[in-house]
Amino acid sequence: MNKISIRNLSLTYSDGIQPLRNISFDIPSNQISVIFGPAGGGKSSLLRTLNRLNDLTDLKNQEGSVLLDGRELLDPSLDVIQLRRQVGMVFARPVVLPLSIEKNVTYGLEVAGETNKDHLSEAVENCLKKAAIWEEVKDRLDDPAIALSGGQQQRICLARVLALEPEVILLDEPTSGLDPISTGKVEESLQDLKRHYTIVLVPHSVQQAARTADQAIFLLQGELIEVNSGELMFTNPEDHQTQDYIQGRFG
Repeated sequence: MNKISIRNLSLTYSDGIQPLRNISFDIPSNQISVIFGPAGGGKSSLLRTLNRLNDLTDLKNQEGSVLLDGRELLDPSLDVIQLRRQVGMVFARPVVLPLSIEKNVTYGLEVAGETNKDHLSEAVENCLKKAAIWEEVKDRLDDPAIALSGGQQQRICLARVLALEPEVILLDEPTSGLDPISTGKVEESLQDLKRHYTIVLVPHSVQQAARTADQAIFLLQGELIEVNSGELMFTNPEDHQTQDYIQGRFG
């Protein structure tokens, strides 16, 4: 079953740059869909389209359709705040709030009006466990989140998104600044999370794409080159451009 359907999506910024040109593909539920390709190919622009963060950029024109469970996400009348709870995003650089570890996780819930302390405490434990960091921080929840390592901060950011109970998690190179051990922990948590969430990942390397992808989408200069299962994409791609990129001939 598909969670998101993208049809004939094109974007144009005010400076004339067109990061996406007539993109069409589906994102299945409860899988990790990896969007990969060289820099400047439109990966981040596509990711931001899925929760309307492009509304905050100098976007000049947007054509096509993006459906979430059959609902048009590009509808101007859509409640964008509610959408961003439903489709959460974790960025490349972890941005923790100047608050305690616990308050970082509960911040969104409290802003949304949640005051039940038992519910908040339960959410903290559940989300930190899902983000694979509970055992590391359970005895120091009152410590400032900024004191954590980069890899720990990134998992706190993931827990903060999970606290809002999204259906889709977008990740834009979430391990690009992390050491291999922290990267492994994040990747491992994603494999567990896909049982409950639909995950769309822009990886920081072809190797990460190959390790994590259930479905892989290859973008090149704003165009969709190939969509395939992760296994086939990285062992027997259909398009020669995909094979050339995977084998390091360009990019």
